[in-house]
Amino acid sequence: MSGSRDPAATTEENNSKMRVIRVGTRKSQLARIQTDSVVAMLKAFYPGVQFEIIAMSTTGDKILDTALSKIGEKSLFTKELEYALGKNEVDLVVHSLKDLPTMLPPDFTIGAICKRENPCDAVVFHPKFVGKTLETLPERSVVGTSSLRRAAQLQRKFPHLEFKSIRGNLNTRLQKLDEQQKFSAIILAVAGLQRMGWQNRVGQILHPEECMYAVGQGALGVEVRAKDQDILDLVCVLHDPETLLRCIAERAFLRHLEGGCSVPVAVHTVMKDGQLYLTGGVWSLDGSDSMQETMQTTIHVPAQHEDGPEDDPQLVGITARNVPRGAQLAAESLGTSLATLLLNKGAKNILDVARQLNDVQ
Repeated sequence: MSGSRDPAATTEENNSKMRVIRVGTRKSQLARIQTDSVVAMLKAFYPGVQFEIIAMSTTGDKILDTALSKIGEKSLFTKELEYALGKNEVDLVVHSLKDLPTMLPPDFTIGAICKRENPCDAVVFHPKFVGKTLETLPERSVVGTSSLRRAAQLQRKFPHLEFKSIRGNLNTRLQKLDEQQKFSAIILAVAGLQRMGWQNRVGQILHPEECMYAVGQGALGVEVRAKDQDILDLVCVLHDPETLLRCIAERAFLRHLEGGCSVPVAVHTVMKDGQLYLTGGVWSLDGSDSMQETMQTTIHVPAQHEDGPEDDPQLVGITARNVPRGAQLAAESLGTSLATLLLNKGAKNILDVARQLNDVQ
């Protein structure tokens, strides 16, 4: 009598012993696509691990009749997910990095920043205006955006247009554009449109000289419990060193300015020939007053898996032990230095007035 076991039974037994990692995400289609992409990368590294996706609604998903800048909540799209993370209901959470505040609650950290996609903004036109650009839209055309940053920069460049708030997920905003006659165009992130497979709707890409982007735009961040070393070790393989260093500089700039979604702040970063260049700017709400500067620093772009010290603390909410500490500190210093330069030149007054006006409008 053979002692061999049924292969199907063995496979089933192995599956029952597979480690399960629970991944939190928002419920929107884009959030699910982004989370699926992160889980696919993790599965490639850890084929023996099972990932369970748990979707939930956040405050920002529920309040759809108010401009983001008016709600006055720094963690609009993260609070409920962080609550689940803190309660050990999920092991990690996937976010659009631009949704994560530069100061995280002390129990949490960003354990991975994935390779950035195009960080620029795009214009999507109403069907009757396909083929136009913002410059050639008719006088007093209404352009929808949920961002003070975009509205301030574009009002300055295109004074013949009117910019009005539009809320909702990507599907909802595109539906409002196509089915209502209110908007001639809307402004969305290129990365989100690409991830949704809607590249064909991009009518115009706004390059940084026309409209600088939001801090962290185009990158995905994986948030974990700060003291969960096991999960930190699991996700750190996803860190893209260049994206990480650019985003550390951007987040340090925003944090030192004490900016957020209630004031127009924008950035542009480039890594080239061992130099990290950071351009940052602040605007008044109507774009009439602005200030921007560029600084650079020499930086070492590390190999993906180069080891660093084991006990590094966080920088701007990010833990990256597999990227050399010196490179991270140089990036953080660049962001802080640029913010200090702008503040010394009077940026604080521009931001204070913008906050006050936003509060009363």
